[in-house]
Amino acid sequence: MHNLKLKDLSRLGYTNNITRSLVINILSKHYKHHSKTELLALLTRIKAHPAEYTGDPVLGDIAATFVTAEEACIFQSFDLLQEAGQLKVYGGKNIEQTARAQMEVAMSLPVSVQGALMPDAHAGYGLPVGGVLAAKNAVIPYAVGVDIGCRMALSILEEGESFMKSHSWQMKTALKEFTHFGMEGGLDFRQEHEVLDHPSFHATSLLRRLHGKAARQLGSSGSGNHFVEFGTIELFEDNALGLPAKTYMALLSHSGSRGLGANIAQEYTRIAMDNCKLPRHAQQLAWLDLNSEAGIEYWMSMQLAGDYAKACHDQIHKNVLKSVGLKCLAKVENHHNFAWHEVLPDGSNVVIHRKGATPAHDNELGIIPGSMTTAAYLVAGKGVAQALFSAAHGAGRAMSRKRAKETTTVSALKKMLAQADVTLIGGSVEESPFAYKDIDAVMVAQQELVSIQGRFQPRIVRMNKE
Repeated sequence: MHNLKLKDLSRLGYTNNITRSLVINILSKHYKHHSKTELLALLTRIKAHPAEYTGDPVLGDIAATFVTAEEACIFQSFDLLQEAGQLKVYGGKNIEQTARAQMEVAMSLPVSVQGALMPDAHAGYGLPVGGVLAAKNAVIPYAVGVDIGCRMALSILEEGESFMKSHSWQMKTALKEFTHFGMEGGLDFRQEHEVLDHPSFHATSLLRRLHGKAARQLGSSGSGNHFVEFGTIELFEDNALGLPAKTYMALLSHSGSRGLGANIAQEYTRIAMDNCKLPRHAQQLAWLDLNSEAGIEYWMSMQLAGDYAKACHDQIHKNVLKSVGLKCLAKVENHHNFAWHEVLPDGSNVVIHRKGATPAHDNELGIIPGSMTTAAYLVAGKGVAQALFSAAHGAGRAMSRKRAKETTTVSALKKMLAQADVTLIGGSVEESPFAYKDIDAVMVAQQELVSIQGRFQPRIVRMNKE
């Protein structure tokens, strides 16, 4: 590990806090075995000749902070690209027209390169949920989503279904006492995780202000469709985990970066909309140039929110499993509200936004959930370039929360839970299975995108009580 200090960076002219944070993070991750002398020489070259490094997949973010020229953000009218094969729609017959229209607007942006719409898609803010968009040297905060780093985590456990039958009371108690749901608050006991010491928390005034909230909310979940649940998972023959094909007990969670991510999304969407003037119907798709100061700040903040979301899942699984005395055999997790630097088959470097979409590169594992009574699927990606190496992130809503509340009764929900042999702790009719598409139909619509490795069935479900 290098021993570069802030005074070393200052001597080289690295006085900007954002640049310093990037240097510390990148060198710690990618240059662990280089000497201090080598690193000082490298940083000197980057500052002197930043243009030579802006395209570097590792050092480009550092170099970009020394590039002062910013591209103007001017909206132009482009023909829609669906006929040209640049927008691929999966499961189109079950996707509402509003979501399609939102995706078509996104494809008309001058920074857009390629798009895909997943079979669980429905209307959202900016990019539709289930929308995947590749952009050139730009990041769109509302194409990432408000809940940055929202993700799934699955712990496959040593015990089987018999343990659940004999220890259901302890498992219900663990879900009540070692999780917390809702917009505010957190667990009743202090959480410790290395993410709270991340140097990016000191890089901007916004992140410094959010550190206390992040500490309070660590290990908790949001509202809406977020959950923590015990269930069983049947792993199929020759599964990618290499585990024997049989039924295991498992813990599955779905949540994101809490108030940290939401505040980052709101702040940088405001900045993007102020600096990137678009027609009214496209305003929420305002972007940040990745060479601009705001673009660099957002990218760094997004990475931190993603790390924080993972830390929340780490704490949830650790706390709940420890309280019941359970051990994890294998863990699978994935983001589905995030942006990544990736390379398309033609060699072009792009930023792929997956808003409510699961990364599905070749053999990449992910989890696609249904609802509180229906199956979730453990999948392996097939690396389909037309889909931008993506798949659905869930069943997808068939009706809004408002409509679900108006059309579903508590008694009908209780009947459905009893028929599925599911115990619900908290929850509401807004998240009723009636409000979601058929997860099995969604899986059929994306057979070319993923292969199914296992099937999870929920049994004890903890959600926020609206």
